[in-house]
Amino acid sequence: MTKTVLKGLVLAAALTPAIGLAQAPKSATYITDEEVKAVNATPGVDRTIKVVDIGPENFAVGVIHRAAPAGRGAAAGAGAGAGAARGTGAGTGAAAGGAAGRGAAPAAEPCGEQITAPPTGGTPGMIAHDQQTEGYLIISGSGTLVTGGKIVNGRKSPPESEVTKVLNGPSCSGMAVGADMVKKVVKTGDIIIIPANVPHGWTDITDHVDYLSFRPSARVLDAGYTNPALKK
Repeated sequence: MTKTVLKGLVLAAALTPAIGLAQAPKSATYITDEEVKAVNATPGVDRTIKVVDIGPENFAVGVIHRAAPAGRGAAAGAGAGAGAARGTGAGTGAAAGGAAGRGAAPAAEPCGEQITAPPTGGTPGMIAHDQQTEGYLIISGSGTLVTGGKIVNGRKSPPESEVTKVLNGPSCSGMAVGADMVKKVVKTGDIIIIPANVPHGWTDITDHVDYLSFRPSARVLDAGYTNPALKK
């Protein structure tokens, strides 16, 4: 676990701009291996561990567990992209729209490029965060990470949703298309940095992939958050 911690520190340093000593908080934040495992053992896919005030920005750390789609084989993993897994994809927007017709909830707002003709050759279940850069450190398993392109006919994460308030701030989910999309197999120990507004998602997860996500942002998430699993 020592190598994982060192890689995490290097990644955090790369993602965080220099902070003046006069602005910086005076204490460090420690997240233990045991705490990461405790949060990763809770239900769900993407779980924020802590959000810390680091001076000019807030810095969040999360742990994500993605499994291959049950009963469908790894090649069918395209639907297990970030947006779909977090419940913010275009399909969710459509479901919300249906619920709105029954007076349950308003439809999600559209985002991304709106087109009439269905796109071909795109990757569904992608997500892009309006302001949140992410750095991934793969800690277990492997899968194909898809990045780049543009989201078409997407849906915004609702203002009160977990994605917006706890995980990544305002985001846009849906199918991504574009010649600049990159599909790359990543494995334990790999590091990926995904700038804000870059679509990303997962396909071809053989068994599972677990990763830490380091998220610096200009106050997108509220500092002081601690995962409920660490409050017991």
